[in-house]
Formats: sequence, C-alpha cells, structure tokens
Amino acid sequence: MQARIDRVTGAVNTWIVGDDEEVIVVDPGEEPDPVLAAVGDREVLAVVCTHGHQRHAAAARAVAEPDEAPVALHPADRLAWREMHAGGEPDIDLADGGTFEVADVRLEVVHAPGHTPGSICLYSEELGVLLAGDAVGQGGPVPHRGVSPDFAEQLSSIGAAVLTLDPDVRILPGHGDEFTVATAERRFDSWAAAGPEGPGGSAD
Repeated sequence: MQARIDRVTGAVNTWIVGDDEEVIVVDPGEEPDPVLAAVGDREVLAVVCTHGHQRHAAAARAVAEPDEAPVALHPADRLAWREMHAGGEPDIDLADGGTFEVADVRLEVVHAPGHTPGSICLYSEELGVLLAGDAVGQGGPVPHRGVSPDFAEQLSSIGAAVLTLDPDVRILPGHGDEFTVATAERRFDSWAAAGPEGPGGSAD
C-alpha cells in the first residue's frame, strides 16, 4: 500500500506518515487522544519528536504506549525532555543521516539546530516532503516564546537542510500550513534582513 501523510492540527501540527497498516507519528503534541484517534487501529512503529519542547513532545509516551513503540529525540534536547518526562529517557537518539522506514518510504533525519540544539527535520525523497518541525515556518525561522534562541544558526540550518532540496519539495512545518522549498528560497533574504525580531512564524 502506498504511504500517505495525515495531519492532526492542535497547538502544533502532528504528522502521521504511513499506510493503512503502519505509521510513524511525528511531533505528537500535548494531547494524545486526537492523535491516537487519527492513528486508529494502525500500528505505531515509532514516535519521532523534531525537538524537545513540551507543545511538540509532551504526549510522546502516551502515543507510543499502546504499541510499545520507541520514542526518538536528538540527544541535544534531552534537558527539555527531562523537564516533562521525569524518569524515562527517549528510546532512540536521533542523528544526522539516520533513517526510519514505514510502508514503502524512508524518512531521513536531518539535524537542523537553531530553534533548539537538537532540532531535526525528516526528509522523504519518495513523498517529496520535508517534515520541518520548528526549523522553519512560512514566516521564517520559528521563535520560541517570542525569542529566537540562535537565529544565526537557525538561518544556517535552513540553508543547509532546506534550500539544498528540490524547489518542488513540500515543507510540512510544526505550525501553520505547508509551503514549498521554492517559497522558502524566495523569502530567505527577507528573513535574514528582518533579523531575530522579524515575523518568524508561530511561536512555539
């Protein structure tokens, strides 16, 4: 069966990648029930958190538990994880170039620090998508609570992780609607010129 991507909208976008039998959940958010309802009777192979902020990762254990699925997070975001998940570390340490397979597609981990030290994106060549987390939104580098933790590094990550992809690749962000790499290319110079006080996109 051909893989597809479903979105659960809430405080963040939760992306569910897979087919009618198995899925990977990306950024489960804070509330597990809507995500589990969207998953239905499909098997969750893994829960991947693009970074460790609560609004993206708080429900990770609850979403993973029914299928005893592993939870994946970049080790640089362990401190944020521990603030909401006392006594239990993630099961998988994400690393640049690592891969997940679900249905008939592969998701490649792309380390994209800046929003947090451990921020990652997931790229699927077969689906032509980049699951961007909060590395970038329609308005540029996404701030956290109105502040850009490392704006320069986030811009560098966008250049390395996003603008190197085919212009037609769809960017599925952690907040807001999708856009394309071509759109990001057109807007990049204005994002850089605006600086960390620019529009930035939805605060995390």
